[in-house]
Amino acid sequence: MTARPVAIALGGNLGDVRAAFRTALTALAAAEGVRVVAVSPLYRTAPVGGVEQDDFLNAAALLAVGLEPLALLAVLQRLEAAAERVREERWGPRTLDLDVLWWDGVAIGEPGLVVPHPRLHERRFALQPLLDVVPRAADAAGRPYRAVLAALPAGEVEVVGGPGVVYDPTCSDR
Repeated sequence: MTARPVAIALGGNLGDVRAAFRTALTALAAAEGVRVVAVSPLYRTAPVGGVEQDDFLNAAALLAVGLEPLALLAVLQRLEAAAERVREERWGPRTLDLDVLWWDGVAIGEPGLVVPHPRLHERRFALQPLLDVVPRAADAAGRPYRAVLAALPAGEVEVVGGPGVVYDPTCSDR
């Protein structure tokens, strides 16, 4: 399979989230059929969903993926499990959350995987990092996500570090 651009979201609010991001991105870079191309700045965001919890750290990564979508999903879920992600409460606290946000030129509707992410158009904390790594990203109808982001109410999304804070895909020692 030819490698395609794919953007994933990284999120978490339990434990050392930066280390969890770094570990996940390093593992992705070492995975067969995956190359980490770019990483967004690191953002701090307020939680959504009404669950009382600490703020999240969020980022996005642009990958070059030569895997089928469900194979990439399996890799992401293994990384979440390795980070001791527990799925007890919807929108609850987590050590690591990895979601496929966007797959260049592809809409996916599989059990357990919908791309573009079903709530992407509602979430500044996912759209802003996505646009950092794929400025031209658009929804399935061709509407640029920049326009979607501009229409969202201002939210609590704060840059807390540059891309290299978590991972540098150009670093040769990885």
